[in-house]
Amino acid sequence: MPDVLPAMHKTSTRPALAAMAPWIALAIAVAVLDQASKQWVLNSLHHGQIIPVTGFFDLVLVFNPGAAFSFLADHDGWQRWFFTGLATVICGWLLALTWQHRDEKLLPTAFALIIGGAVGNVYDRLVHGAVVDFLHFHYAGWSWPAFNLADSAITVGVVLMLWGQFRHDRRPTPEKPS
Repeated sequence: MPDVLPAMHKTSTRPALAAMAPWIALAIAVAVLDQASKQWVLNSLHHGQIIPVTGFFDLVLVFNPGAAFSFLADHDGWQRWFFTGLATVICGWLLALTWQHRDEKLLPTAFALIIGGAVGNVYDRLVHGAVVDFLHFHYAGWSWPAFNLADSAITVGVVLMLWGQFRHDRRPTPEKPS
């Protein structure tokens, strides 16, 4: 079969694909670490069990069928598929953004963290019907909802993405010659 792509296109695509490899590897690493930690918790605790670690931190096994802070958790199950679809669309969008910013460091790192976390939580929704949460912080009667490594990666990724956007917006624009 004859090669219909110009040689110049082929040579420029390979380095671009190679430039994506670290970001894809980071997303995969986040998802794998998230799932490994959840599997350890699933094997070590029973639902609702609390293991105090410090005066402000416990390990606890809970299942969250909703989104952050158990948003929509008390509905009939449609949210499982809604959040799975939403996360899939967002991951596709973030992959496209990663491609556009593949030669940078900060934004692709942010996108990869978000993608890896989203994949970890989507896996939970598909396999367990809900997201496995186990990190619980509390202090002086105040309690933060339980979360997991995927949620942490998503949070760090969003903070880095916002920081990158603010940093990018503050860069001086080159003046156009008159």
